[in-house]
Amino acid sequence: MSLFAIVVLVAAAALVAAAEWPRLARLAGARRRAQRLERKARLRVVRSDEQDEFARSVERDLAALPTIDEHDARKR
Repeated sequence: MSLFAIVVLVAAAALVAAAEWPRLARLAGARRRAQRLERKARLRVVRSDEQDEFARSVERDLAALPTIDEHDARKR
């Protein structure tokens, strides 16, 4: 193949891709919407007794975090 034929082939492929871009973008958008719907379907409602346990869990996690003393922070 000559260099001219390769350039024409690449230009034709780019032209087809540009012409089909809106349709390809819609297909990609449909895939994202479907994935979002799947994620939403796996969500669950947290009941009040579970919320209390969750709040206690968060408080325990926050209490376990290391802290920075204000005096040490001013040295930096």
